[in-house]
Amino acid sequence: MRRNLSVRLLGLFLGVAVFSIAATAWIATSSTSDRLRDEVERTLSSDTLVYQELLFYAQSNDSWDDVDSLVRQLADTVGNRVAVTTPDGEVLADSAALSDDGGEPLPSTPTADIDPLAPQQLMGVASASTVSMAGDGAMVWSPTPELPLTTGELEVRSDLAVQATACAQAVTDDTSVFVGADGAVKYGDPAKIPPEPTRSPTAASPESTGAPDAAKQPGGAAGAITTVDVLECVPVELSAPSAADREVAETQATLTATCMDEAGVPVERSFDGYGLPVIEPPAHDDPMVQATWARCSSEAQQQAMEPHLADPALLYIGSSDRFDAFSGGGWLRTALTGLAVLAAATGVTVLAGRRLTHPIRTLTAAAQRMASGGRGARVRVTGRDELARLGHAFNAMASAIEENERQRKAMVSDIAHELRTPLANVRGYLEAAEDGVVPLDRELVSSLLEESSLLQRLIDDLQDLALADAGMLRLHPEETDVAHLARQVAAAHGASAAAAELSLTVEAADCVVVDADPTRLRQALGNLVSNAVQYSGPGARVRVRVSRTGDDVVLAVTDDGPGIAAEHLDRLFDRFYRTDTSRTRSTGGSGLGLSITKHLVEAHGGTVAVDSTEGSGSTFTIRLPVRAPVPAA
Repeated sequence: MRRNLSVRLLGLFLGVAVFSIAATAWIATSSTSDRLRDEVERTLSSDTLVYQELLFYAQSNDSWDDVDSLVRQLADTVGNRVAVTTPDGEVLADSAALSDDGGEPLPSTPTADIDPLAPQQLMGVASASTVSMAGDGAMVWSPTPELPLTTGELEVRSDLAVQATACAQAVTDDTSVFVGADGAVKYGDPAKIPPEPTRSPTAASPESTGAPDAAKQPGGAAGAITTVDVLECVPVELSAPSAADREVAETQATLTATCMDEAGVPVERSFDGYGLPVIEPPAHDDPMVQATWARCSSEAQQQAMEPHLADPALLYIGSSDRFDAFSGGGWLRTALTGLAVLAAATGVTVLAGRRLTHPIRTLTAAAQRMASGGRGARVRVTGRDELARLGHAFNAMASAIEENERQRKAMVSDIAHELRTPLANVRGYLEAAEDGVVPLDRELVSSLLEESSLLQRLIDDLQDLALADAGMLRLHPEETDVAHLARQVAAAHGASAAAAELSLTVEAADCVVVDADPTRLRQALGNLVSNAVQYSGPGARVRVRVSRTGDDVVLAVTDDGPGIAAEHLDRLFDRFYRTDTSRTRSTGGSGLGLSITKHLVEAHGGTVAVDSTEGSGSTFTIRLPVRAPVPAA
């Protein structure tokens, strides 16, 4: 696990999510597949039955006023709540209310729309009648439900069916006379006759229902007996159109003719074998004419049938929305699977979380140890992610704090030593003079002044470093002739160079101008010259060279003294750092001169570097811009 932390977290969350989704899908599939399959099969058959029965009722009645008994009967049959409402939501009949256990809201979506005026429903409306044999051998006649017969018509046709049955039984003992769904008269065993499609009321004709056509069906249906004598027992009046059929045919023909006349298409009016008016379709190949004929016929049929059919309604089956996946026994399986998913997700999250947070806990413990004083606290770092980078940063910070602490302790010790030595000398000489041991002569006064100068210089150096650290080291830049300044520094250290028996020379052009603070620059250059004179032995040469390179001015102090070992070069400009740890008057300094020089040069926007080889001398180089880019503060 050495990848990016965000990628690892994303992978963890995606893994948990995929596992949860898979478990949820399994629950949904296993809990609902069987239930859904059974319920679909059951509801499809029961819903179809309820829908067909109520559509049958709507096509057999001109209103829904007496549908309560049928709704109750259908609800008992399918074992579910059945309700019929208007399209506006007004309840027409509700089996729950009829059983005094209502109160539950209806489903949000109706099961079906019951519209007896829909064109696909009107195509199935038939006016044929059915005659069959009852259990006691009597002929039973039942009209089709779409356009009901009047009471008088029902009595007349019942009598005709009884007479036809008696006549048919006189011809053959096992024959019943009935009218098929297509309006044709049938005879034989009704159970062996396959169902046939219904017929439009306007399509009824004696040619399709009378005895002559039936006789043209050799063999008839399974079990049928073709006997002309039996056919003669069935009167034509038994399958004649009812009064409602005639009214519908008259209205439809009139409306169709009116619509076609308005469209400018001439039509012919005729009558079928029953005397029903018929509008013949126009014998024209023009698609527009045929479309007009289809529209006029459909609209006329709907308007003609509307007074005889119930209004459209909405059918609701059940008390709530279907297919509740978590009902019944599904709850136990869902709960157990949910607990398993929760336990697995918790385990994965805890294990992965502990692995991910382990570096953070390690960093926290190391930080607490450091806060308690353990400056050597470090953390073991592996990988290359964000936490690894944080660990490296912590280790670097701990190292810097430890080094700063070491330098602070060393600085306090060095300051104490640097102050204690001159103060001890001054105090010792003064006490000896006071006791009369040492005479207070000019030589003693000179020695005391020298010790005081050392103290003053040390204090000034510490003050300069404090100002530099606080960002308050102020400069007053002006145009300065660096060549002239170098000669002044060489002259100031000429006496000490002569005392050390070495030569001090300046190599510079007549005038090299730079924008700098002359006092601070003289101090920086003086520190370098002082070190070169101090650490170079008798007979050595110290050279100060001033030159201009591009936009920079270069001041180089070179000596041919003992040089500096390579291990000291990186820390040479650290405060209180000395290559010679002795504190003798000849070589032991405070270790602040080079650090102050670095701060002064950097305050001018320049750099200072050292190049030295042990045994071959050293070169300290100051590089300053001719114009400081940012005014020193």
